[in-house]
Amino acid sequence: MRIGFALPQFGPLAHHPEDIARFARQAEELGADSLWVGDRLLAPVDPIVGYAGTDVIPPEFRAALDPFAVLATAAAATERVGLGTDVINAPWYPPALLARSLTTVDLLSAGRLLVGLGTGWSPEEYEAVDVPMAERGRRLDECLDALDAWWTRNPVEYRGDHWTVPASHVDLKPASRPRPPVYLAAFAPAAMRRVARRADGWLPIAVVPATSGAPDPIAALAERLPGVREAVEREGRDPAAFDAILRVNPSADASVDDIATALVRAEREAGIQHAFVDLIYLGKDADQALDLVQRVLERARAS
Repeated sequence: MRIGFALPQFGPLAHHPEDIARFARQAEELGADSLWVGDRLLAPVDPIVGYAGTDVIPPEFRAALDPFAVLATAAAATERVGLGTDVINAPWYPPALLARSLTTVDLLSAGRLLVGLGTGWSPEEYEAVDVPMAERGRRLDECLDALDAWWTRNPVEYRGDHWTVPASHVDLKPASRPRPPVYLAAFAPAAMRRVARRADGWLPIAVVPATSGAPDPIAALAERLPGVREAVEREGRDPAAFDAILRVNPSADASVDDIATALVRAEREAGIQHAFVDLIYLGKDADQALDLVQRVLERARAS
């Protein structure tokens, strides 16, 4: 299994951006296979929708670094690891700006970019970027079309209901050929249909350890993934070419054994070949986060 880790982007780690390059370089040296960013904009004081089924926003979300700047820093500091987004909230961005940022990171990393897109869940974040949240699904579909045009055609032109790219010369294309792989995060039925129809892969999540009364996340993944691949095949696509990268979200009381066990089980029970661990609740500084990286890798690969 390829095992990756989230970059220092949120919470206490975000207050020390000078450590991003060192973390990325040393995580690669320790044997990490990929490094990841997310996309948080703000933490509402009185949220309309809380995080992960709660009615609150975690205090760690009050500090957030720009995902593209963090990825560019990691790209310059590393040579081998994949660089992923899980996820960029695509409807927030005009596709031309998103395409330019993603293409830049892919070129800086010599084709190591893994593009993970989603729609987010915070009404306040949509209000802050002046995009109607009710349009998020349709805007994501248009964004996928516009990105494909930007990456594979020249001149580039795209015209949709929400986004337009006038016919333009765009000479810089990604180092990845024909384009970077695009993964989608999804849970709702309509979003999962989009995954089956359009994505190169799916981005599921496993909370570790499972919250009280919740289903075993690895068992649930093992049960669901075959159905996702069947949906891919029904769309006339090759299920064997369809990928899944698991995000492991350890809670503040998760142990290294909890994390490693989840990774090992995900490979053995669900056939997951690539996963990454988010250290947002566990890493208080870069040194502690790197210690966790080393211990998780040692424990998981010894099993």
